[in-house]
Amino acid sequence: MQKQVLIAGGGIGGLAAALGSARAGWEVRLFERAGAFTEVGAGVQIGPNVVRRLQAWGLHRALLAVASFPERLRVRSALTGAELGALRLGATAVERYGAAYATIHRADLHGLLLDVARKSSLVHLNLDHQVERHVEQGDAVTVRLVRGDGKVIEVEGDALIGADGLRSGTRTQLLGEAATRVSGHLAYRAVLRQDALPQALRSNDVTVWLGPNLHVVQYPLRRGELLNLVAIRHGQPPADLDSWDHGVNAADLESALAQTCTPLQDLVRAVPQVGEGWRLWPLLDRPPVAGPQEMARGLVALLGDAAHPMRPYLAQGAGMAIEDAVELEKSLAMHDVDVALCLRRYALNRWQRNARVQERSRRNGQIFHASGPLRWGRDAAMGVLGERLLDQPWLYRG
Repeated sequence: MQKQVLIAGGGIGGLAAALGSARAGWEVRLFERAGAFTEVGAGVQIGPNVVRRLQAWGLHRALLAVASFPERLRVRSALTGAELGALRLGATAVERYGAAYATIHRADLHGLLLDVARKSSLVHLNLDHQVERHVEQGDAVTVRLVRGDGKVIEVEGDALIGADGLRSGTRTQLLGEAATRVSGHLAYRAVLRQDALPQALRSNDVTVWLGPNLHVVQYPLRRGELLNLVAIRHGQPPADLDSWDHGVNAADLESALAQTCTPLQDLVRAVPQVGEGWRLWPLLDRPPVAGPQEMARGLVALLGDAAHPMRPYLAQGAGMAIEDAVELEKSLAMHDVDVALCLRRYALNRWQRNARVQERSRRNGQIFHASGPLRWGRDAAMGVLGERLLDQPWLYRG
């Protein structure tokens, strides 16, 4: 008899989990609380470790149609504009790691996963369904769902995957209530049309501007049609942390960047003219995963931000969710093994890598935002070591 997996959440992680499970031969029932499949945010970077896995899933052509593939990562001083270091991407990344380094709009990545899910006869997508709680009994797990019309229903499956994000209800029931950590960092995000920018501000590279207590990153989207811009500075989050996305007064950001170089200030000031304005995200996370028991227990497993939310300083949040889904596929493909043992294997094979990426992301934030002697040492080391400091073989080969 074909096994059935229930998935809470229809974001990038949830859809990736659905595809991985279907590829393993499981029937999938995915429940998304929203009334439509949408993806908030702007761009994401996906390293060769992630691109390689998406290609193995047959998504190479779909990626080529919507992603950008920068040739270089440049690191510049936010104060002077001087180039501190550079890393070759493009063909160099393909040669080193078997896949390119890509940048893509979150909506486009979500869309290509959704398109494949909709074409699969094994995947059943359900909107307006909020997973309220779950109960394990014997070799089955039952979820209680509240539909958009208020009706309550119950659905039984052989496993449950919680891919319901940073404030995961599945996680809370599985592991107990634990507050997210407020990082003290605020992310301002904007997307600009490149053809509306002055030529001097257009770019097809990934450029990171480093300054004291702040940094800005820019990179192309949609094959260079758009420019993604993210500015992160130290600051207190909005009072309403339940709302992920906030409008923002651009003057606050411009004030924080007042001492930065002219090219960077010109780029920031262009946002109101050629973009849709800034959106503000408070950056929250959790401590690194402490063991496999924090990713799976019994017939329930966690994936993506529900398991290991991370700061954006290694550009691997979406990537780790996709890596999780690929490992989930391998584990669920062991059809002669008890489901709880399959999920245990999934957790054992993922928790240490996720914990390492979480910790390195946090540490990178300290390095990016360094001031005083630490900043001078960072800049000097980057000038001497160059690519050896910027490349991440442990990550991209994994």
